[in-house]
Amino acid sequence: MATWTTGELAAKLSAELEGDGALVVRGVANLSAAREGHITFAGSKKYMAAVADCAATAVIVPRDAKIESAKAALLLVADPDAAFAEVCALFAPEPVVTPRGVHPLAWVSPEATLGEDVAVGAFAVVEAGAVIGAGTTLYPQTYVGHETKIGRDCLLYPLASVRERCVLGDRVILHNGAVIGSDGFGYTVDAKGVRTKIPQTGIVVLEDDVEIGANATVDRARFGETRLGRGTKVDNLVQIAHNCVIGEDSVLCAQMGMAGTTTLGKRVVCAGQVGLAGHLTIGDDAVIGAQAGVPKSLPGGQMYLGAPAVPRLEFGKSLAHVASLPKVKEKIKELESRVANLEHHAPPVE
Repeated sequence: MATWTTGELAAKLSAELEGDGALVVRGVANLSAAREGHITFAGSKKYMAAVADCAATAVIVPRDAKIESAKAALLLVADPDAAFAEVCALFAPEPVVTPRGVHPLAWVSPEATLGEDVAVGAFAVVEAGAVIGAGTTLYPQTYVGHETKIGRDCLLYPLASVRERCVLGDRVILHNGAVIGSDGFGYTVDAKGVRTKIPQTGIVVLEDDVEIGANATVDRARFGETRLGRGTKVDNLVQIAHNCVIGEDSVLCAQMGMAGTTTLGKRVVCAGQVGLAGHLTIGDDAVIGAQAGVPKSLPGGQMYLGAPAVPRLEFGKSLAHVASLPKVKEKIKELESRVANLEHHAPPVE
């Protein structure tokens, strides 16, 4: 088990240390659960009060933190989140080493091409014409379809599927049950309401460093490409429909969904359960809050909330008006009562 002193950690993080540099740290924990031997972090001012009473051996805090009588040693850094992530890596268990080569219970077509140091687990299937880049790991029960291309150092966890002709860049991660290249949801409808499937002849392209969460789905294009830009991260249970295009370094959180031919710019964030209608465009650096419904295109550079989604300030004003409705209702009742009383006592019209 790895151990570090608070002084060693401060040096590793380029942190300013307040407290004893000889204290021994044996692991990480969250702020409320941390005990002696743990290091934890507090990323914002709202947690500073809890730092003073924290039982941890060390706490990572912002450089401008002012904490009196802290029991723990303090490591002051510019970015507590990033620093704690680095510390977590120091205490993480050793990664499981997957044997290189093809497991005897896997099936790899003789017409597939495997790069150096590829690992193919038990019951994995690699179809004809597939190309797998060097260092890539296909865990047990993964599927790689015909003529699919997968880059270097990718990780496909159990039950991940990449269907025919799709393209994955380098260092792509597919978590358990992710499906890349399933058919887009496209049908024609006749006068009687009978639906006929439209062939989905396009592909999916995942650029370098894309990560797809468990049981998330990215549909192949009706024609052309469904494309996710470099560095984009997709959470569990996300649906990305056919012909969608997502810019670089975007983040799609759990249970959100995109209808077909929707385009997201760079660095767009969609929080949990967001719904995007089809054939719309979201600008760069937009943030769409949880459970928002987006029926039309939105410019980038700001946050949107509600259904239909509107800018954050406009949404806040709407909530304030809703909160005042009971008082407005009582005022209307009072006015109606006064009007009725005046009408009752008014002299008759001659």
